[in-house]
Amino acid sequence: MKKEIYLIRHGQTDYNVKGIVQGKGVDSSLNERGVQQARHFFDFYREEGFEHIFISSLKRTHQTVLPFIDHGHSYEISPYLDEIDWGIYEGQLPTPEMLKNYTGIIAQWRSGALDTKIHGGESALDLYIRQQPFIEMMRSMDYNKVLICSHGRAIRSLLCGFLQVPLHEMDNFEHTNTCLYKLEYINGDFKLVLANDIQHLNGKN
Repeated sequence: MKKEIYLIRHGQTDYNVKGIVQGKGVDSSLNERGVQQARHFFDFYREEGFEHIFISSLKRTHQTVLPFIDHGHSYEISPYLDEIDWGIYEGQLPTPEMLKNYTGIIAQWRSGALDTKIHGGESALDLYIRQQPFIEMMRSMDYNKVLICSHGRAIRSLLCGFLQVPLHEMDNFEHTNTCLYKLEYINGDFKLVLANDIQHLNGKN
């Protein structure tokens, strides 16, 4: 039987607007615009029939799916879905030196050096390995249609795991706040149906 996975990024936060680094260690809230984005997503997909919702342990994902929870949808928190840990950069406004180091690490990941990390944080490979139990759970789950809310870098890594895309290509998966990636699971394989879709915003973002 076909299983459907709706994977969305959380709504906007003030940290997003200000460019402040927010990873696993920053538990920021949605701003007013983020709450509106979450409501638009709910209004568009409220009749989709999600059987269960998975969120990270960070409140910005809970707040994004709160309209569904308020209407009786079951949900569970999975730390596997938490954002990557950006180490000493967590909660910091970017400086020229930080941006140089960050872009350097991303470049190393793209070149295949996936175990490179910011001091005190996680590497791309650390994140990918952390997520593997969740991906395997999606393969064996009893639900046929689920909604997952996670984070930008975490979603990129998840998609590589679901679709068996080399991890060094993760930045090919673009994202914006409340964007949707829809996947189908049939006969042991995940297939991408929608990518970075924001039709639910319809010019409202």
